[in-house]
Amino acid sequence: MLLHVVNRSPATSRVFEQALAGMAPDDYLLLIEDGVQGALPHLVRYYEGVEGRLFALKEDLESRGLLGRCAGSVQVIDVDGFVTLSEEAERTVSWY
Repeated sequence: MLLHVVNRSPATSRVFEQALAGMAPDDYLLLIEDGVQGALPHLVRYYEGVEGRLFALKEDLESRGLLGRCAGSVQVIDVDGFVTLSEEAERTVSWY
């Protein structure tokens, strides 16, 4: 399993398309920084097919006033959860 990390919003960048194209069926996707905007109900559609493997970083949601506004299909994790995902992954791929 690889951990893919996206830091750009799907509303302003197409980098998510590259991340999705590079993902295998058992890979995870973590949204960080402005990428957490992709966890919102009106933007999460860009991540169809990643249900159950889509995460958003709690601290970045909080800093943007978005905590509690995520789509139900997004798993919110804190920095410790990020570390755990990183440790479980064979490697981490960052998409910027």
